[in-house]
Amino acid sequence: MRTMLKLVLAGAAVLTTGSLALAQTEITLWHMEQPPHRVQRVQELIDAFNQANPDIVVKQEPQSWGEIYAKAPAAIAAGNAPDILFVIPDFTTVIRKVDDLASVEDFVNELDAKHHFVPATVQPYTYDGGIWAVPLYNMALSLWYRNSDISAAGLTPPTNWSEWKAASAALSKDGVYGLGLPANKQLYTDQTVYAIMTNGGASEIFNKDGTLRFDNPETVASYAYYKDLYQYAAPDAANWTWGEAEACFNSKSCGMVLQFTVISSYDAQGGGDAADLGVAAVPHADDQSGSNTISYSNAAMILAKDEAKREAAKKFLAYLLEPENYGRFLNMEPGLFLPVTEDGAKAESFWSDPVAVKYKSQIETMIANAQTGKLFGFTDGNVFPSIGAISARNLIAETLQKIVIDGESPEAAVAAGQERMEEAAK
Repeated sequence: MRTMLKLVLAGAAVLTTGSLALAQTEITLWHMEQPPHRVQRVQELIDAFNQANPDIVVKQEPQSWGEIYAKAPAAIAAGNAPDILFVIPDFTTVIRKVDDLASVEDFVNELDAKHHFVPATVQPYTYDGGIWAVPLYNMALSLWYRNSDISAAGLTPPTNWSEWKAASAALSKDGVYGLGLPANKQLYTDQTVYAIMTNGGASEIFNKDGTLRFDNPETVASYAYYKDLYQYAAPDAANWTWGEAEACFNSKSCGMVLQFTVISSYDAQGGGDAADLGVAAVPHADDQSGSNTISYSNAAMILAKDEAKREAAKKFLAYLLEPENYGRFLNMEPGLFLPVTEDGAKAESFWSDPVAVKYKSQIETMIANAQTGKLFGFTDGNVFPSIGAISARNLIAETLQKIVIDGESPEAAVAAGQERMEEAAK
């Protein structure tokens, strides 16, 4: 009978089976996908990878977006950083300020040759002579509604700001709020505000020389329009995060909502009628042509310094991007996480998920909307590292609160917002 022992020597694991010894490289993954079903799907992929690669052990440690901006730099300073850290573009700039990272440009180019990244998903991580993270999945805000509600109100899905405000007013009746919009000082409000800004000609908050241009007429007009829409939101929307917005829509208490997706929760709690679930691009200002949105290319930074750990991390990330695995990874939340590679967008593992089959047309619309996605601080082919400090303080959302909660004029609040951003960027 063979015996199996697991020993730990100088931080490396050794798996002993009978007379055979296999050195194992252990790597730790931090991600912020906390919902249990997402954690379970990540674990399933980890288990399959570990089984196929007995010389590597990957372990996940889910984290919170509310804590990670402080926790990750502290872990790096203490020498306890994870080997792989999931990030969004502005968070990457924060990590680069506290850690001396090696570029992963060669690795990204290798993956690109095989899978063909959507260029816009790599661009936010490309600056200062390197590429600092490996794109994994994309997210983009869209406007969600019920086709039956729009039809019953004698409307068509809004495409510009006049139509959007009119639809919000028309849907506000019988205890229903026309539009679910947050005003909390946190990331969701940053996202919804910027989705309106980028459709109002205010996508650029930096000048090309790195100075701030947040205080400009287009930004003021965008905030003023958000205030107009906010009158049709729920009274407690000042405390909302993503979950409250989804719940309002799924309970039919909100006629429309700005959200990355509502598919999973709608399917489970909102009736699940795929034919009735409408999704459209975020409406644009009347004097603008074409719709934009906010889009997040989520990626993985390799923080490991040890070469064996770095190679193991690369092997795991390459495994996730293989089409036969990639769809299962994206569908840890079906209809939310969008592919960042051309072959991933065609992968049978992505489109065969039962939820993806049921809501195929909605997901196709989301992918199309993402093609015009932008992100504050990462526009016009430039990356402004100070955006990390601005985003970490949720100053875009704070500016909105001064308008809709404190009653300041959009002009005064935006001017004060620029001052706060300049202070944070020092």
